[in-house]
Amino acid sequence: MGMPNLARRWTREEVLALPDDGNRYELIDGELLVTPSPRALHQRAVWALYDRVHPYVRANRLGRTGLAPSDLDLESGQSVQPDLFVVPLRDGREPIEWPEFGVPLLIAEVLSPSTALNDRTTKRRRYQRSRVGEYWIVDIDARVIERWRPDDGRPEILSERLEWGPDSAAPSLVIDLAEYFREVWAEN
Repeated sequence: MGMPNLARRWTREEVLALPDDGNRYELIDGELLVTPSPRALHQRAVWALYDRVHPYVRANRLGRTGLAPSDLDLESGQSVQPDLFVVPLRDGREPIEWPEFGVPLLIAEVLSPSTALNDRTTKRRRYQRSRVGEYWIVDIDARVIERWRPDDGRPEILSERLEWGPDSAAPSLVIDLAEYFREVWAEN
């Protein structure tokens, strides 16, 4: 099988029909993004973030925390596979099928050499247009998280602590970033 024609506009249905060949296929505004499987350090960063976000989401009954692979369409015909995401409850229950997942409260992408440009530009712009509550770009090399909200022109750069409170009735989640990055780099 030859390489897919990347220059044309793709549809969600075409992307969903691509083979399961170890690559991650995403669709952003008609553009097909293809990335290889992530490296182990990348996954350590995702898992460590999940270990902090998921218990908070569960305890405060905010929705569902998910990981790639996924098939979110952001209610706009996309096909995205964020490293980590939190979707709200629908009518008091967790969504079951991908079309029910809607627009996330939070999306986090861990930068890799093969994804950094798209994570910071193409995906960020789409997530902002789709009104994702917060978008975190995790830079494990710089040991910072860039926080974007829908109307931001620039990110908030966080290096010491990250505070997230999507529901004013619940206490905020506070993540000690120095501790988080020490765990990612196995410096404990």
